[in-house]
Amino acid sequence: MSNKLAFSRLTATVEEQEQLFQQFGAVGYDGLQLKAVQYLPYLNEPNRFKEAFGHLPGIGSALIAGGNLDASSIEKLQSTIQFASAIGTELIVYCHGIPRADVTAADIRQYADVLSDLGLEAQQQGVKLSLHHHHNNPVMYRDDFDIFFNQIKEGSVGLTIDTAHLVKSGIDDVAEVIRSFGHVIDNFHMKDYEQGEWRVLGQGAIDFGPIFASIRDIGYTGWISADEESGGDILQGMKDCYAYLHNGLL
Repeated sequence: MSNKLAFSRLTATVEEQEQLFQQFGAVGYDGLQLKAVQYLPYLNEPNRFKEAFGHLPGIGSALIAGGNLDASSIEKLQSTIQFASAIGTELIVYCHGIPRADVTAADIRQYADVLSDLGLEAQQQGVKLSLHHHHNNPVMYRDDFDIFFNQIKEGSVGLTIDTAHLVKSGIDDVAEVIRSFGHVIDNFHMKDYEQGEWRVLGQGAIDFGPIFASIRDIGYTGWISADEESGGDILQGMKDCYAYLHNGLL
């Protein structure tokens, strides 16, 4: 298996974050994809972040960011790009927080133009920008993916595939999306889903067999992150997800 495995999990307390940061490597993961709450306190002090956590290999393999692309959120994203560059993070995973019902195809094309420029700006600092589609975000339905990625400037923005958000959005053929957009996919968020709830990988209703097969078919060798949002025990979730990904990708 040549993929790099990461873990991502929201933490509510200092103790939870410490457990996450100290245990991900021991479980077997190559990196952590950090939620905003885990790096924003250091946004203007990257050296302080490196002093505190730089000894942990793979810490901040990606930063998860979000906003609505108004002026203030663009400025915040630009600050995040600078922070990522300073701490050695190569990927920013961007969640575009605007309700899908408020968006037209023309809007999606406009967002693609804005994110293209930001993606090219990020590349000048050694950082890649990846769109994380979400349920009830502008890129949600199958056609939205075509509209967005037909509009972007070539090579400017990648795609983070989230298995559970696709299914929640009514896209059951996850493997088709992976094969169709393999040329822009630069990250995966793998999580399970059942009856309206996020589940630990392998404990929901998603059939991951075709998903793993499609990842192999496109020759993908980048980051694959377990995005664990079930709310269960952190360490057990790390272990269960690692075993499921490792076995499925063999």
